[in-house]
Amino acid sequence: MRAYLPDYQCSSANSLSEAFSFLEKGARPIAGGTDIMVLFDAGLLAPGDYVDILGISELKGITKKRNTLTLGALTTYSEVRQHKFLQTNFPILCESAKEVGAVAIQNRGTLGGNIANASPAADFPPALLVYEAKIHLVSSRGMRTIDYTKFHHGYKESELKKDELIHSVSLENHLSKHHHFWRKIGSRKAQAISKTMMAGVLKINKNVIEEVRISFGSVAPTAVRCTEVEKFLTGCPLNKNTIREAKQILLKDIHPIDDIRSTGKYRLAVSQNVLEEFLCGIG
Repeated sequence: MRAYLPDYQCSSANSLSEAFSFLEKGARPIAGGTDIMVLFDAGLLAPGDYVDILGISELKGITKKRNTLTLGALTTYSEVRQHKFLQTNFPILCESAKEVGAVAIQNRGTLGGNIANASPAADFPPALLVYEAKIHLVSSRGMRTIDYTKFHHGYKESELKKDELIHSVSLENHLSKHHHFWRKIGSRKAQAISKTMMAGVLKINKNVIEEVRISFGSVAPTAVRCTEVEKFLTGCPLNKNTIREAKQILLKDIHPIDDIRSTGKYRLAVSQNVLEEFLCGIG
């Protein structure tokens, strides 16, 4: 059953101060609308007041200052995938942006919306976790910054307060000597919600793993860093025995479930295989 349009009121804000005034009155923000409109069309979007923030210039743009790259919350998937510096230094973000829906969705959907939606199947979170991103949140009270690892509390739950907006995301560029990896498994190659996905970065020296970061999506209530696997791999030689044991330790980090898209058993087996693919591909 589709939603009844008169139950909704949507206003537009052209500045942060305008947006805050609407948020403080209970309005909920909408940017690209690629998630909200699906709910609206299905009759599942909660009625009430919304505020369109897509025109706020303070939330747009990609800037670089020394070794820090900052992406405004309204940066689209297309802007991410087409950005030359991101392609070279943060390729996992570009790869994940390429696999979000169709081109029309990539042109409309935003980085901030993908994060705020707090879905365990969202495409950007695994990349943001391995790149150890920082999230900048803004409200009429000011700006606050948190590590992305602390942003998601549970399924559809996050650090974001009702009177706050995601302002931007910042990344530190110090991974030029690392191997970057991204893999998404869905029912088909394109325009599919993931059954499991993995992001990984790894630095190796004389066949010994010096540093590794691994994250999975769609295998827990939120995207997760695989800290147990990372602890085991750090300092280990990269060989068949190490990979075999890492696949077993992965059971401690991820907890896939059965749902309409797949089974927990399938997700677990495929996640182990993707981890092996990542480690075997290090040259």
